[in-house]
Amino acid sequence: FIYSTERDSQREREHKQGERERKKQGWEGGYPEIVKENKLFEHYYQELKIVPEGEWDQFMEALREPLPATLRITGYKSHAKEILHCLKNKYFKELEDLEVDGQKVEVPQPLSWYPEELAWHTNLSRKILRKSPQLEKFHQFLVSETESGNISRQEAVSMIPPLLLNAHPHHKILDMCAAPGSKTTQLIEMLHADMNVPFPGMLWTALWRVGMPLCWVYMRKRCGDGTMRKNIDVWKKWTTLNSLQLHGLQLRIATRGAEQLVEGGRMVYSTCSLNPIEDEAVIASLLEKSEGALELADVSSELPGLKWMPGITHWKVMTKDGQWFTEWEGVPHSRHTQIRPTMFPPKDPEKLQAMHLERCLRILPHHQNTGGFFVAVLVKKSSMPWNKRPPKVTCRDVGPSCGRWVPLCVVAVGGASSACGEPRPHRAEEKGRWAGGVRCWRVALGLIMVHVSCPDSFLSPPPSKKMKLFGFKEDPFVFIPEDDPLFPPIQKFYALDPSFPKMNLLTRTTEGKKRQLYMVSKELRNVLVNNSERMKVINTGIKVWCRNNSGEDFDCAFRLAQEGIYTLYPFIKSRIITVSIEDVKILLTQENPFFRKLSSETYSQAKDLAKGSIVLKYEPDPTKPDTLQCPIVLCGWRGKASIRTFVPKNERLHYLRMMGLEVSAEKKKEGTVVAQQSAGSCGPPGDEASAEHGAEPAASADSSEDMSPDVSVDAAPGPSGPAPAEAALPR
Repeated sequence: FIYSTERDSQREREHKQGERERKKQGWEGGYPEIVKENKLFEHYYQELKIVPEGEWDQFMEALREPLPATLRITGYKSHAKEILHCLKNKYFKELEDLEVDGQKVEVPQPLSWYPEELAWHTNLSRKILRKSPQLEKFHQFLVSETESGNISRQEAVSMIPPLLLNAHPHHKILDMCAAPGSKTTQLIEMLHADMNVPFPGMLWTALWRVGMPLCWVYMRKRCGDGTMRKNIDVWKKWTTLNSLQLHGLQLRIATRGAEQLVEGGRMVYSTCSLNPIEDEAVIASLLEKSEGALELADVSSELPGLKWMPGITHWKVMTKDGQWFTEWEGVPHSRHTQIRPTMFPPKDPEKLQAMHLERCLRILPHHQNTGGFFVAVLVKKSSMPWNKRPPKVTCRDVGPSCGRWVPLCVVAVGGASSACGEPRPHRAEEKGRWAGGVRCWRVALGLIMVHVSCPDSFLSPPPSKKMKLFGFKEDPFVFIPEDDPLFPPIQKFYALDPSFPKMNLLTRTTEGKKRQLYMVSKELRNVLVNNSERMKVINTGIKVWCRNNSGEDFDCAFRLAQEGIYTLYPFIKSRIITVSIEDVKILLTQENPFFRKLSSETYSQAKDLAKGSIVLKYEPDPTKPDTLQCPIVLCGWRGKASIRTFVPKNERLHYLRMMGLEVSAEKKKEGTVVAQQSAGSCGPPGDEASAEHGAEPAASADSSEDMSPDVSVDAAPGPSGPAPAEAALPR
């Protein structure tokens, strides 16, 4: 007890002493500011001369400055153009003459090398954004559009590799080391560049990356010293040991990517590191072991406006304690586990010159106010040396096994043979391997195949072990059988095209009512079906239909889901209503507008439809360039005398902004958003709408993802007078 008391007193004294020390150092109850100095870092890169002469001070000064914020507009043709038009002609214009605390606000600028001005950077900090209503409005726009998936907050240099990959819709891409995913979404946009509509923001959570024979491979690695401007911990933690430990792993990943690449395909290797051990050393080693199968592509002209430094051809290796080595032979044996021969440049000058390492790109922070980065583009000319196989040899004996691969039992050149089973060792024999699905043996004279009488079990690979799955037990995804009675009513109600791939529909329950229906592509279906025992599926597919609680009363138990409407729309041939831009404004800003508030054209299309889920389609009018010029497809509900939409909040706000309706923040905390422009309305089509004095209930859905409308508009009353009070539809 005495010892414990003395120990507690000692701890208290040490705690008070520590507090005094922290106050002296200026902590003031928080963490101390990290000093952006690292002498070993400066010594290392000055010795390697990766920075041009006379630019070292600018290089270090840029590293100590915060990284500017950058954003990228998701590139979907007309939709991206509308967002860009909104940014340039509304939000950026409001900032042109704005001053905060006596200083003029710097207007965001486009990245000069990014195509079509779809990427921008700004030095506006969060602190400044709160000091002006115009800046706050701009900030709200960025947050909302980011949540909707229409804008991506992405570092400038990380946008470079997907552009250099030069992917097209018919390509297959393997994204290695894919987290956190901003480049992955950029690649997906490139694969769907022919689309004229956006993917919903929720789509990204449903994407799966699978391995297959690949046209393009993209790989990158963990954050390196090029991220010092945003990861300031690197300043105090940086040593050369980080790169020495990662070199081998990076080389193995790059080698595996090259193996998966098809001949003529392109592989982009990128790192956020400036260190040649992680950069040129990996590329040089990969080129050397490929024996001409890979070559560096010259991409110097592919991104006009981008400033970069060519890759270096000579470098040294330094240990964490500052010891330098210029060649492998000079490394003591005690260092061989830390330093490997692949870390050094090739000795042969001709071989080194043939590699064209100068075709690599190194991005330095002070050249265009970015992070540090390295990227190299490789093209595959032929198979990797170890992937080349001898021509197939088939059995020419007469019998049931003729023409099949059979196991080798003749193991000696002189003709001595063993019984079918384990062959005897041979001086020139390699270990048995699986080729073409059966066991084969290679001997000095090549691959010899003979016909023997063996059980079928010998002619197939050993069964793979069932994978153990850990963590939370997820509900299974189950594909709907072709004869499931659930589908015919849906097909009839929406008049689905015969080409609709119903075999790609799945649900997440094996018993009871199916609540949501999801849809996947044909390729993804094959992956799920053939790997059900080998992987745990957390989430997949796009939600396309949701069950209504009382859906049977409306001829169809399932309503459309906004998340998957752009996928379903090409197959739907019925229950489509074409609406005007004024109709869209009303539908998105009012809870449950009556027919009389919509245009006569919309009413004439809706009056003969049965109650239930509908598609609302807006087609832009090219003769009216001042109106919204991108198509919109919305999920709606045709009630007894009204129409409503089922659109998530962020997507709703996005469309309103694109139509020029400003969302104000005053009522946002109260759960409503006010649009400060007249939505307008057309004359009433007449009859039954005028008899209604309240909103009718619609069938509720079991899903909460399609949010109820919570946007109101301060609109001038239409020609029919003020709108009657309308209650929210029950869910």
